[in-house]
Amino acid sequence: MDFNKTKTALQDFGKNVVIAARKNLKKKRIRRNGKSYPLVASGQLDRSVDDKLKVSSNSFQLEFMFADYGAYLDAGVDGKKKKYGQRKYGLKTFSYKTKMPPIASILKWTNKKRLRLRNKETGKFMKGGQQSLAFLIARSIFMYGKKPSYWFSDAFESAYKKLPQELIDKYALDVESFLDYTTNK
Repeated sequence: MDFNKTKTALQDFGKNVVIAARKNLKKKRIRRNGKSYPLVASGQLDRSVDDKLKVSSNSFQLEFMFADYGAYLDAGVDGKKKKYGQRKYGLKTFSYKTKMPPIASILKWTNKKRLRLRNKETGKFMKGGQQSLAFLIARSIFMYGKKPSYWFSDAFESAYKKLPQELIDKYALDVESFLDYTTNK
């Protein structure tokens, strides 16, 4: 039996989720100290979001992929002092208990954003300030965590709510064409 319409519906669903997730990454913002910052910095996560549909003779498998840290950004991370409670959509709860986030990754981010520490008295940039800044950011994330953004989960949920009726309709058309084919032979 050929399930072309069902396959097309699932491919459209995957594309819709990817498009909505990428929009969420660009649209969602983080509020800190009264200021608003974009959720993503480099665009690496945005470029990594993709879907893959595997079709077998008796099943379909739709898989979504993105960079590893996307799961932490989506579900958030509880810090040692601050907890964000139960997550929407039954997402896994990540938390820092004994180990801080990797300073090397944060150092790359501070270099890319050209963030540096200044001496309060002289106003000059401090030597070794980038390493210190990366440590301070890592310690802040360790203590206070990262609030859930649901950038991917919201996109998936939105597309999923539209999927069932569309999938039922496409599957019915596939079954109908299969029955027409078998009865006309």
